[in-house]
Amino acid sequence: MVAGTTGAVAPHRWLKLEFAALYIGAPLAIALFLPPDQLFTALAIFSLAGMGLLWLTGGFRWRVLVRGWRRMPWREVAGIALAVLVAGWVILSLTSPGALFAMVRDRPEFLLVIWTFYPILSALPQELIFRPLFFHRYGAILPQGRAAIALNAAIFAFAHLMFWSWIVAIMTFIGGWIFARAYLRHGFPAAWALHAVAGNILFAVGMGVYFYSGNVVRPF
Repeated sequence: MVAGTTGAVAPHRWLKLEFAALYIGAPLAIALFLPPDQLFTALAIFSLAGMGLLWLTGGFRWRVLVRGWRRMPWREVAGIALAVLVAGWVILSLTSPGALFAMVRDRPEFLLVIWTFYPILSALPQELIFRPLFFHRYGAILPQGRAAIALNAAIFAFAHLMFWSWIVAIMTFIGGWIFARAYLRHGFPAAWALHAVAGNILFAVGMGVYFYSGNVVRPF
């Protein structure tokens, strides 16, 4: 297990309430009330709040965020790229064939912008909140072993409720499981790299029709 992932705060009722507010209440409020064009603003605020909580917790070895590249599971990185490509291809072929590789064909320059900034502005803050903060600050109230990974994946999927899509929910649950497992086994750089690669491939194949906030349609 990666250093800094054990619970640094003793379990108590307020810690559980804080956990529920951060990982359930906030995503639910965003999904129900926030205009879709403000989702990235919400992510930025959410990220700053998470980083503040991680700093206040203490005992976290911040250097683990930039160390661990030698433990990078390159086969897993290649595997997730291929898996996302195939899954996206199949899903879009069945649900929205016109979106398949649309950005590659029509706006390749914008795809390069996404590939440059998605890892930094989206994957990075999400990984900070859902991996180091989750396992470090709230470790004392988490279940053990695979149950903790399953809970992390479920919380990560719930955080994407804002997209109101079962496809997004299933894909983010699977992704959350992979990222959490990589974080605990190989360190933060591995989780970040896997998330960044998965996200970039999603947009390249055309899955932005499901993962782009501008396409969000609430079911009410």
